[in-house]
Amino acid sequence: MVKEDKYEKLIEKADILLEVLPYIRRFYGKSVVIKYGGHAMVDERLKEMFALDVVMMKYIGINPVVVHGGGPQIGRTLEKLGKVSKFIQGMRVTDQETMDIVEMVLVGKVNKEIVGLINHNGGKAVGLSGKDGNLIRAEKYLLSEEREKDTPPEIIDIGLVGRVKQINADLIKSLVVEGFVPVIAPTGVGERGETYNINADVVAGEVAAAIGSEKLILLTDVEGVIDEEGCLIDSLSDGEAKALIDKGTIKGGMYPKVKCCLKALREGVEKTHIIDGRLMHSILLEIFTDRGIGTEVVKG
Repeated sequence: MVKEDKYEKLIEKADILLEVLPYIRRFYGKSVVIKYGGHAMVDERLKEMFALDVVMMKYIGINPVVVHGGGPQIGRTLEKLGKVSKFIQGMRVTDQETMDIVEMVLVGKVNKEIVGLINHNGGKAVGLSGKDGNLIRAEKYLLSEEREKDTPPEIIDIGLVGRVKQINADLIKSLVVEGFVPVIAPTGVGERGETYNINADVVAGEVAAAIGSEKLILLTDVEGVIDEEGCLIDSLSDGEAKALIDKGTIKGGMYPKVKCCLKALREGVEKTHIIDGRLMHSILLEIFTDRGIGTEVVKG
């Protein structure tokens, strides 16, 4: 009894490790795609914890694949250069000069910072853009805006903003097999070699579907999907999510995230999650606990 009291804290730690064993067994060898963005990319402590969480996942046999955003960083750089950002329906209008800056920030700066942080904490990360190995083949994305009744919608050209045509899944899978953590910047390459700026949530969903990921996790700056009373919705079926979209409950910045989850589910991803990246170790809490955090969007 005396010995047990002496080692009580150590025993408690061992018990915690055993609690996660079923989850390690369940997800061992499986891929998890994480969309990394928001406050988790800005706060220094959260950045460090994110890197450690990714490294831990890899060491226990789960294969994380990271797709990152960088909107605020792009905005700050454009502002410093005296270029005003213009948005239509939440999409940044991207001319060639803006695209050059977007590529410089996303691929040359943000991507390398994430890779460096993971590697510094004991991982083996490798940074990729859509041009590397034709990872993300893309085409121009045209917005449509509804006009008067019985009038065709107006088609709006917002420049070098793209939609995903194809993901080179073999490239990602080969890196995973070799023990690397792919870190992907959301830029794509067109038929003539032009670069396109693509929504990071969309890229994460397409990557998850292409590689047959077990989970898609989107980090946000909110708790998850909120109902009309302002309460967090823990779990949504795909049908319930569609109903909330039609009702207008899911709107604004949450709308494209939920749509991304629904598309990933249709294309074979087992589970999707929208979680609060402002919470320390949010990824581990989602994967290694029964209740998880945020909102899960699932089939049926």
